[in-house]
Amino acid sequence: MAKKADDFTAVVGPTFTDHTFHHYSEMNLDRIYMDYNATTPLEPEVIETISEALQDAWGNPSSNYIAGAKAKAMINQSRENVARMVGGKAEDIIFTSGGTEANNLVLHTAVEHFRRSCRAAEQGEGHQNGSNGLPHIIASNVEHDSVKLVAEHLRRDGKADVTFVPVSKVTARVEVEDVIAEVRPNTCLISVMLANNETGVIMPVQEICQRVRSLNKQREQLRVLVHTDAAQALGKIRVDACELGVDYLTIVGHKFYAPRIGALYVNGPGTRTPLCPMLFGGGQERNFRPGTENTPMIAGLGKAAELVTSNLSEYESHMRSTKLYLEERLKAVFIDKIHFNNHYPGSDILPNTCNVSILGPTLQGWRVLSNCTRLLASVGAACHSDSGNRPSHILLSCGVPSEVAANALRLSVGRGTTKADVDAVVEDLRDTVRLLEGMD
Repeated sequence: MAKKADDFTAVVGPTFTDHTFHHYSEMNLDRIYMDYNATTPLEPEVIETISEALQDAWGNPSSNYIAGAKAKAMINQSRENVARMVGGKAEDIIFTSGGTEANNLVLHTAVEHFRRSCRAAEQGEGHQNGSNGLPHIIASNVEHDSVKLVAEHLRRDGKADVTFVPVSKVTARVEVEDVIAEVRPNTCLISVMLANNETGVIMPVQEICQRVRSLNKQREQLRVLVHTDAAQALGKIRVDACELGVDYLTIVGHKFYAPRIGALYVNGPGTRTPLCPMLFGGGQERNFRPGTENTPMIAGLGKAAELVTSNLSEYESHMRSTKLYLEERLKAVFIDKIHFNNHYPGSDILPNTCNVSILGPTLQGWRVLSNCTRLLASVGAACHSDSGNRPSHILLSCGVPSEVAANALRLSVGRGTTKADVDAVVEDLRDTVRLLEGMD
């Protein structure tokens, strides 16, 4: 029996390619997916690579027999592919279960490294680092929960001081001067996402790194480390960790048509840049992240990274033109009733992300989406879907008025989104708005 349309989002998983996704949609009232910032389907080549790994590389990568050697080779190739995607070296890549683990690993490392440095200084094993008290972490106030909640947990447990720097209500970016102004002698980490998951606004990470590099040359104490969560940027814009100048960069597979697995770029793990494991066990991942490797998912991540490296210009161009067409159609249909929540002077945004409110007292985002017959999207971050119908704190932080933020829809297009899809979605929104306004 066919699934009801209401069940669609529950059954759509990352194993749908754009082709099979659209075919499946046709059986479900022709639903159109525009929530690619939440998750993406797998590319056909990624599925093939995972299948090959499941069939031929089932052995333990630490073993010498053929299936184990095949697994080891696939992991090594994937490490090369992921490194190439972010402009790093293979030895800079540590595979993790996902972005949440990678982000936790960075914040845990910063605090532990600070503690060890202080202890070494007290014991006379190294020079005085000039830092007193708790380690200090700086982050923007629009970070993903896997950064924000970890920092809050460390503060609550008395393990770190934390400063959340608010983004500008003019640019929706965290401003470089505001970040640098918060640096203290005991600051050990600055964590600023590369692009926001709701607004798509790209943060000035490279400029922050340049300023921190100058600061570190002047400081006698422990150097400030810089981390960026690049989950939303990868596969949409060019990302080069060396050009950015970061010490850590988080990689999340299911945002760029890979499976739900992640990686952490570390600029010289354990040598130039500290990395303190949270898990202990076997010697996998050079002891930084032990546990028998998940070969099929790592192989899928590597293949998806290879596709990004080869096709990024094409992906970016298509998504940008599709997003611009979406905005044009929305303006043409809704005219003065439309407000774009991610258009800020001087700020660049991701090529695929449109955060928009249709103005009206009965047009709250959740209400619009629940009455649409074709559009599948979200009002904001998927990880906040249980927060009720409250306006997004991200949008409020960016200066969007509460009544406008309450009506927000995050429409994020993908590699396979067509102009016909856009036309259908705008028509669906128009009909839904007429329905809801008629019920007023």
